[in-house]
Amino acid sequence: MTIAPKTLQIDSLPVRIYENQMELAQDVARIAHEYLTAVLKRKGAAAAILATGNSQIKFLEELMSIGGIDWSRITLFHMDEYLGIDVNHPASFRRYMRERVERRVKPKVFHYIAGDAVLPLDECSRYRRLLEAQLIDLCCLGIGENGHLAFNDPPVADFGDAHKVKLVRLDRACQQQQVNEGHFPNLEAVPQYAFTLTIPMLCSAEKMLCIAPEKRKANAVFDALRKPVSVACPASILRKQAHATLFLDRDSASLL
Repeated sequence: MTIAPKTLQIDSLPVRIYENQMELAQDVARIAHEYLTAVLKRKGAAAAILATGNSQIKFLEELMSIGGIDWSRITLFHMDEYLGIDVNHPASFRRYMRERVERRVKPKVFHYIAGDAVLPLDECSRYRRLLEAQLIDLCCLGIGENGHLAFNDPPVADFGDAHKVKLVRLDRACQQQQVNEGHFPNLEAVPQYAFTLTIPMLCSAEKMLCIAPEKRKANAVFDALRKPVSVACPASILRKQAHATLFLDRDSASLL
């Protein structure tokens, strides 16, 4: 059954609002599936960047369960990782992606950021070279409670960033979100630094699907769509991306 969301247009950004998170997840998974299928038919291969976080779980579950995609022809990346934690850490984004994506669909390759790399700046360079080796067809991302995209928090976000991957110090609000989502027992346990793909790198994808459900995202969504485009709310840059679509549920859109 086709889901018919409410629609808005904010500057260049189409916005789709669903009654609940499940309807959102099912529809955006369908859209991502159709797009990747079309790219594979046209090019024979595809590359995508995926996001982690609790708000992405239902979407990824729906996308992974849809048949008909030849994942063996798709190269995958993720967009951030904590500095200093290994792949078996409960909060590791590599672990999240291996358990929720790679083990289920077995892509051609999943390129991971090594959070525990001995030389972190060299790791940034290595991952940059991997990203530069091909066009990114699809970027599926979310919005943080402080308006961040990946780990581009307001203090470090740069709409004209010359880097593709960088190390950043995490904003206090971002660290608290990680505790609230259950990834760390307390604020002191959250790493102070993380690797992140930059905003220009994320926006360089041919298509962007931004999935931002839940009541706790309502303030960030309001700031992104109703306040000036500014690094004070990094997600506001989506309004300048005609190739992006923002997907909300009734809760996250409640302040609009």
